[in-house]
Amino acid sequence: MTPDYATILARLESLDEHVAKRLAGRLLRMQCAAEPGFLEAISATVASPESPLATVWAELEPLRAEVLSARQRQRLLTPRTAPLGYRIYGPEAIHESARKQMEDVMRLAPVVAGALMPDAHVGYGMPIGGVAAVENAVIPYAVGVDIGCRMHLTVFREPAGDLERLRARLRESILKGTHFGRALRPKALDHPLLDDPRLAGAERRLQKQDLRSRAALQFGTSGGGNHFVEFGELRLHEAAEGIPAGNWLALLSHSGSRALGYNIANHFSTLAKRLTPLPKELERLAWLPMDTEEGRAYWDAMEVAGEYSAANHQVIHDTVVALSGLSPVRAISNHHNFAWKETHGGKEVLVHRKGATPAGAGVLGIIPGSMGAPGFLVRGRGAADSLASASHGAGRQMSRTQALNDITAAQRDAHLSAAKVELLGGGLDEAPGAYKDIRAVIGAQADLVEILAEFHPRIVRMAGAVEVDPEEGN
Repeated sequence: MTPDYATILARLESLDEHVAKRLAGRLLRMQCAAEPGFLEAISATVASPESPLATVWAELEPLRAEVLSARQRQRLLTPRTAPLGYRIYGPEAIHESARKQMEDVMRLAPVVAGALMPDAHVGYGMPIGGVAAVENAVIPYAVGVDIGCRMHLTVFREPAGDLERLRARLRESILKGTHFGRALRPKALDHPLLDDPRLAGAERRLQKQDLRSRAALQFGTSGGGNHFVEFGELRLHEAAEGIPAGNWLALLSHSGSRALGYNIANHFSTLAKRLTPLPKELERLAWLPMDTEEGRAYWDAMEVAGEYSAANHQVIHDTVVALSGLSPVRAISNHHNFAWKETHGGKEVLVHRKGATPAGAGVLGIIPGSMGAPGFLVRGRGAADSLASASHGAGRQMSRTQALNDITAAQRDAHLSAAKVELLGGGLDEAPGAYKDIRAVIGAQADLVEILAEFHPRIVRMAGAVEVDPEEGN
């Protein structure tokens, strides 16, 4: 007796209701439901092409793929009941709220490994200082809002002892050569990256006709928040990376991809929430599969935003160096808020470092402190437990609101005076006391990086008081 539609549907509904209805109707129309053992055979057909229904396999293949895709999608959208284990560096200085966020990350089915750096604190979805290895998917909020935010260091031939003699010129060059907060360049910059087809593709996808023109006006600008450009003293006890031992003048900057990265992050985060709906408490961790057009589109946009950030820093340094008249001998840079295709545990994964520095074996990185604390030039050790990562800074120990309420201008200025720092701009929300002790943070990751040199800020340029551009952040 031929099974009726309801019987076939009931047998298939465990797969996916929408797909089951289509599959049941297709099978009845194909008049193959009367075959002996049909209901058993169709289960085998869904799982494998080697089945008694091989003669109709070609017609069933699209539906089989749809069924398997639905099964896989449902499996991925179901969070683990318990998070995967992960390594925490410097746990005593990491608030429970940041750990909770990282545990949520480790509940996601595509995430296969993770780590939390000692500068970790709460972010959007994933904590700043979080590292996650993901299989075949990219999580926009685990990359961050300020895509490709980076550090860039230029070391000069002039010794640090020349700073006082050159102070007026250095101050003028950093004031004239940089733009902070919402400020744009007075004239758009013509840069080859603006003609990159990936940028044009992002503009079409986001339907923002001014994406490219705004990027041109923001070339060579630093935004707000914790972004800075500063002259300082680089101290090397022994020669490293082509830089002779000694104390040298150096220029260090920290900023990202500006409106370009912000708009890309917002668009694809919204898209990910729609395509991979997760429980409310996890929705900011929605991902885009890399085998989809949307996932590939985000990856292209992320990469061009990262390249824009790198070019942006180069413009800033070229401008300030030309105004200062100093002689560069070496430049070193690295970025965070990004995802990289890497091999860990013998498999290719996408390593998301949100506020974390790449620290593969021999890889150079710069880990800054605060406006009144030293930063460090480091070389990575390639530690497996950290997914070859390190912290991206000292990390906040106070929110901006708490810093504004708890730190006075007199306290900040006394700290800066003791550290021999001249501040141009900057608000109390970025005062040194708002950040963790950078030496304790560095000490907690001795297994991750080797210290090559210390950078001590001397003239620090930041946005004005509480000037936080919405395009900045993690």
